[in-house]
Amino acid sequence: MRLLERARKEWFMVGIVVAIGAAKLEPSVGVNGGPLKPEITVSYIAVATIFFNSGLSLKTEELTSALVHLKLHLFIQTFTLAFFPATIWLFLQLLSVTSINEWLLKGLQTVGCMPPPVSSAVILTKAVGGNEAAAIFNSAFGSFLGIVVTPLLLLLFLGSSSSVPFTSIFSQLFMTVVVPLIIGQIVRRFIKDWLERKKPPFGAVSSSVLLMIIYTTFCDTFSNPHIDLDKFSLVLILFIISVQLSFMLLTFVFSTRNNSGFTPADTVAIIFCSTHKSLTLGIPMLKIVFAGHEHLSLISVPLLIYHPAQILLGSVLVPTIKSWMVSRQKGVKLTSPTV
Repeated sequence: MRLLERARKEWFMVGIVVAIGAAKLEPSVGVNGGPLKPEITVSYIAVATIFFNSGLSLKTEELTSALVHLKLHLFIQTFTLAFFPATIWLFLQLLSVTSINEWLLKGLQTVGCMPPPVSSAVILTKAVGGNEAAAIFNSAFGSFLGIVVTPLLLLLFLGSSSSVPFTSIFSQLFMTVVVPLIIGQIVRRFIKDWLERKKPPFGAVSSSVLLMIIYTTFCDTFSNPHIDLDKFSLVLILFIISVQLSFMLLTFVFSTRNNSGFTPADTVAIIFCSTHKSLTLGIPMLKIVFAGHEHLSLISVPLLIYHPAQILLGSVLVPTIKSWMVSRQKGVKLTSPTV
């Protein structure tokens, strides 16, 4: 069993290297409008597959119990849509005295204002074995919430506003997240016995979809002509983006303190859902809010860097976080009183 688990980890890490390498060699294959058509295969089919897969694999009672975990949901949504952007704003006040391009700094602020993604946080939580149901709810709910909150945050911190097509974004999220999840739950009812007997490789499916997302994301990054900055600005941007790791550590500390009320599995969902930011919703929102702005390309750069960085960092940390969660769960079982 350990050898199988190790093989899966090695397969996934090799897959990440191959995906990034392939994207670097020929980025035109996976860009929007390219042969793979990621604007359809990733934005719609891949996301729908993730949530259908989750609906099929999750026990209905687990999903139902996650919905009423209000403390967990409040923590994640407050962190990602309030604490995160406010902390970034304070951090940028210090950076404003440096020679880094001011529009890149504004771009960093837009990263903080973005909602969580509807795919990577769920896949990584599932890969670790964390509270997948909570990750699904908060990724979906945070995305819906972000449709309204993100433009308001951009107005508050940057003074930019525009009419956002709430209806079209809401309908896309509903069709790619809610509907596949419900269909998966319905199908599960009819083949529940078969699923429990055969135990299909749901994890492998999610990992394969994540590799596809990584590949197309890096294709976009490598082919984007606007990511051509002076070395100082780019290195500083990459350094600042590494603040993501600090946020992950911060959520870990907050959610594991005594009397927090969160289980190790909850902590896993919190780490990923609170710190990941959506590129799928983010870029369209920036194009709408900053329509016609001469510095739109520079404003978009930090999000274009942050997105692949969060997926890569999260994927690399999966084995470490999983080992921690398993050891903590074993510790809880050993210390729990026997009846």
